Amino acid sequence: EEFDDALGDGVIAIDAQFQIISFNRGAERITGYGADDACGHHCYDIFKSTLCEKNCPLRETLKTHQGLSNLRAEISTIGGEIIPIGLTAVPLKNPRGGIIGVILTFRNIAELYSLTSEIVKEKNRLQAIVESVADGVFTVDPQWRITSFNKAAEEITGFPRQDAIGKPCHKIFRSRVCQEACPLRRTFESGQSISNLEFEIKSKDEKPVQISVSTALLIDEEGEIIGGVETFRDLSTLKHLRDELKKRYSFANILGKNPKMLKLYDLLGAVAETSSTVLVQGETGTGKDLVARAIHYNSPRRERPFIKVSCVALPEALLESELFGHTKGAFTGADRDKPGRFELAHKGTIFLDEIGDISKPVQLKLLRVLEEGEFERLGGTKTIKVDIRVVAATNRDLQEAVKGGGFREDLFYRLNVVPIHLPPLRERNDDIPLLVEHFIEKFNKKTGKKITSVTPEVMDILVDYPWPGNIRQLENAIEHAFVHCREGVIRPAHLPEELKAQRRSLVEGVALSSSPLAKLEKQILLDVLTKNNWDRHNAAAELKISRTTLWRKTKKYGIVQKR
Repeated sequence: EEFDDALGDGVIAIDAQFQIISFNRGAERITGYGADDACGHHCYDIFKSTLCEKNCPLRETLKTHQGLSNLRAEISTIGGEIIPIGLTAVPLKNPRGGIIGVILTFRNIAELYSLTSEIVKEKNRLQAIVESVADGVFTVDPQWRITSFNKAAEEITGFPRQDAIGKPCHKIFRSRVCQEACPLRRTFESGQSISNLEFEIKSKDEKPVQISVSTALLIDEEGEIIGGVETFRDLSTLKHLRDELKKRYSFANILGKNPKMLKLYDLLGAVAETSSTVLVQGETGTGKDLVARAIHYNSPRRERPFIKVSCVALPEALLESELFGHTKGAFTGADRDKPGRFELAHKGTIFLDEIGDISKPVQLKLLRVLEEGEFERLGGTKTIKVDIRVVAATNRDLQEAVKGGGFREDLFYRLNVVPIHLPPLRERNDDIPLLVEHFIEKFNKKTGKKITSVTPEVMDILVDYPWPGNIRQLENAIEHAFVHCREGVIRPAHLPEELKAQRRSLVEGVALSSSPLAKLEKQILLDVLTKNNWDRHNAAAELKISRTTLWRKTKKYGIVQKR
């Protein structure tokens, strides 16, 4: 009885004298009569149907012992409303098999039509939504056959819906990623959705199209996987925007949108037009040589030589000869006159890399060149005049070297006419996505591969890593990934071990602590404050909290600036 009452259909039991003996909640809802009002009454008194008079299905069932189905009739509710019903009648038997009555099941056809209409309307509404979105949307069954394909999907791929429905999705996308690392397959296998995975497909007319893909499973009410859904976005416009932003956020081959880099571009543009001596300081791998080249190739000397000298790569005697040249017989093996780098750089630019490592005698000769624009070759007496621009670079603190007596103070001030400081990558990690895209493009051209992007997890690893080797180390990491990547997208497994180890140690260290969430929050606060040189205003802005909240949290965790 509880089962019957839970049904949406009306179910009543009628004995052989046509008296109602059971009346479920569905019957109450449809007719308006309560069970107490109906039970004990003749069925005609409740239904008041013309079918009862002309062709009573109950009488027919009792007579033939056969059930009847899909009959149509009209009945009257307690309020006098005439409603159409569909009904089924089956014999009611006792334990010995004798017929003792009829079970009548019926439903309000008007409600069914209304429900069907609402379902159709909802389906059409959802279809209209899917058709109106700018992103391509398609669904597949567990055999990867496309079951739906919206208008945007047609426009992006060039395939009409009728050509796509029923086809395996890889036949429409035609991408290397489909064969090597299908995102939908990974979602089916792992149960995890994928977001914003970038790769390249071929349109129907064979044109490459860069897209961004997100995937999810389709699950029915019983929790069974019945297919998958994939949304994808044409990145052609976005790629054009990226190219425009790349132009905006670059100077020569230097890339970055960090405020420190934008200030650097302004300074480089101004100093390039002059002939002033420039001292570029920054950690190893920050791109000091790129700055020197950018200054030269954006200056009036751009058509003249650009000569680079690594001051740390040569011993003192050879360095002096390389810089200033030598005469025949100046030392053993000097069998002819040889011009130095300063002579070769005449009218152009000389870049003295790692200037902080040169000896005092070479420092003195360099000072003369800077002050008077002249020198003598090693072993020679003839004074040679040159017109050069000097760009020097070092990863050392030259002011500290001056204090320690290892570097001439007068030379330092001659070099430090226009000082340029290059920030380490850990202070501009918001530039990492831009740099990663640049290196992917560079190594695609170099290797002939068609790697399109990195996964979000890889980007998280790259952004969180401290990069002691700066941009050079990042470039090497992407090159390492290119060697190991056989797909169209770089994944964590393709990265150098030290990057993966850093992420594992961070996660394990936090997870194993007594209060992992508190430790993670403290570490984030400390990292952001350090990155912003303990400027609480900038740190709070980056964390998207107020300065008061930042102050309260630093007090909570005992975070103080080390002096």
